[in-house]
Amino acid sequence: MKTLTASEANRHFSHLLRQVAEGEVVTIVSRGKTVATILPARPDHFERQRARQRLLARLHQQPASSARNWTRDELYEG
Repeated sequence: MKTLTASEANRHFSHLLRQVAEGEVVTIVSRGKTVATILPARPDHFERQRARQRLLARLHQQPASSARNWTRDELYEG
């Protein structure tokens, strides 16, 4: 991951975009604080992230089941 100041990113924006398109992740800082992270656009990345969040939300709503009605031998029966 590469880190640039906001002024560096502004001066070299076209070059920065080419690097990101090649897979580089760039963090932009202003006055020592992170203000942005630029990463390659991957349409499936955002959809996977949303799907993961939906799954975790659904799992958090379900009660944990600690009842195990099987034995180790039953689990590995073929």
